[in-house]
Amino acid sequence: MSLKIYVSRPICGCSYPEVVGWYDQTIKKLRKMGYSVYHPMTNKKALRTETEFKAHGYGNPESTNHAIFERDRWMTENCDVFITYLANAQIVSIGSMMELAWASLLGKHTIVVIDKENIHEHAFVLEAADLVLPTYEEAMKYLRSFISQEL
Repeated sequence: MSLKIYVSRPICGCSYPEVVGWYDQTIKKLRKMGYSVYHPMTNKKALRTETEFKAHGYGNPESTNHAIFERDRWMTENCDVFITYLANAQIVSIGSMMELAWASLLGKHTIVVIDKENIHEHAFVLEAADLVLPTYEEAMKYLRSFISQEL
């Protein structure tokens, strides 16, 4: 079975190497499991010199406010499974919250990884999730089981 998964996480306030390193690791694991992976860093190499991502205002065509909004919405619309990793977030991720809301509204299988006393801990976040998990490792274990349809 080939499922499409959209992977989300907070980006604002983080460096390009931190974000891309995390996505590289996660994408490799998910592809090895058999997922086709969508993620918000698609086609954003022009931002590699950013020392800290900001919430808006990039000038290159692939990273204008509108391009980011539309591309992330399209990937959310076209995935089967949506997961957002919010554990250890230092800043509220409005982008991740928008993506979670779209995914929930569109009836996607939604997974939220969130630790205790997280800045995103809110009734809307918890209720928009089909499944809430506390760690990255537990999420990877679940996703492996989910795609293989283990009993």
